[in-house]
Amino acid sequence: MKHAKTATQNACKLCNPLGACLAFRGIENCVPFLHGSQGCATYIRRYLISHYKEPIDIASSNFHEETAVFGGSHNLQVGLKNVTQQYKPEVIGIATTCLSETIGDDVEGILREYRKQPKNGTPMPILIHASTPSYQGSHIDGFHAAVRSSVKALAEKGATENLVNIFPNMVSPADLRYLKEILGDFRLPYMMLPDYSQTMDGGPWGEYHRIPPGGTPARAIASAGRATGSIEFSSTLESSKSAAAWLEESFGVKRYQLPLPIGIKASDNFFALLERLTERATPEKYEDERRRLVDAYADGHKYVFEKKVIIYGEEDLVIAMTAFLSEIGMTPVLCASGGKSGTLRKRLEEKVPDLDEKGIKVREGVDFVDIEDEAQLLKPDFLIGNSKGFTLSRKNSIPLLRIGFPIHDRFGGQRVHHLGYRGTQELFDRIVNTVIEQRQNASSIGYTYM
Repeated sequence: MKHAKTATQNACKLCNPLGACLAFRGIENCVPFLHGSQGCATYIRRYLISHYKEPIDIASSNFHEETAVFGGSHNLQVGLKNVTQQYKPEVIGIATTCLSETIGDDVEGILREYRKQPKNGTPMPILIHASTPSYQGSHIDGFHAAVRSSVKALAEKGATENLVNIFPNMVSPADLRYLKEILGDFRLPYMMLPDYSQTMDGGPWGEYHRIPPGGTPARAIASAGRATGSIEFSSTLESSKSAAAWLEESFGVKRYQLPLPIGIKASDNFFALLERLTERATPEKYEDERRRLVDAYADGHKYVFEKKVIIYGEEDLVIAMTAFLSEIGMTPVLCASGGKSGTLRKRLEEKVPDLDEKGIKVREGVDFVDIEDEAQLLKPDFLIGNSKGFTLSRKNSIPLLRIGFPIHDRFGGQRVHHLGYRGTQELFDRIVNTVIEQRQNASSIGYTYM
């Protein structure tokens, strides 16, 4: 008899404030600050550094036993003062943790009191607070909370400008650079938030920078309320958590919500929107990328057709990848996520109407023990997801194609492309080569020509 499950084992997600820290790192001259214990900051730094291979400082209010009982107001104010003096940031992004949320610290109230204190000649940085308790949600929830809080704190109303906001979701620095290249080629002025394409994937320094160069300037975020529209990549983000939805409600900035543009159809929809917003045709180089991708689909179809895959990770990534895998003739036998939006199945059915006919299982709120139980029944040809699935892959001899976050057991995770025709091309090539490698390894003769 199988016992009822009472605990998560190897969660298929990461903690809420981790996503917030990454989003704050995408704001120029900003220091992420955790209101909680030092251990939380250390854990988050470890994950971010192992994936991005870049240094990242995360300040902390350093909770201890006494603070947990009597509150963290003093620690937070002292910590903010120290960070201001040592780093001289323009912005401090404050994310809460389990401990500060559990004891009920009124962070907004503490910040109001702190802003009234004498400055002694030191400029007061912009303070942005995002509520990110680790005991609920995931790193994606924290990421979106930080983005929304930043827009609410900084966006200003004014005369409409020829400008579009783009909220790209938690994608790679390589994806962010590609998106900026696309917008530049369409000659469309934009405000991208966050933009950690340089802060989390920059060049070598001649001397150490306390705050790495790069990121979205605060003055650019202020212009978000004057944009003609906002493009937001997400399939599951509800209005109450969306920066684009808040701008639409507060300033009338139209919200365009699209799935992550992975695959030809999804990328076509993104480029069609850009054509509509700019009244310009898609530049020829992207038409060339699309033609090469179509040709690759034709060339590689014989390898990938009806291959069975388990896809796991953030819900938006799972949805976009499932649509892409169905587009190339693969069968995602399980779509799994640690997220709990409650909309995963519904959004998947919109992208893959014959979801049930194909026998595709959908699981949300799962951990890797759940995924392993499913894998032993479904017998997939390989897995697609982040590095946290490696133990499952190794134990069951199922190849793992690494995408998303975190990729900490391979090099170059910050440069993995996912989006657009270019990202889809790279993903498709990697998938086909994974299938070929699997065939070679399983062959008794180890053939070298295919």
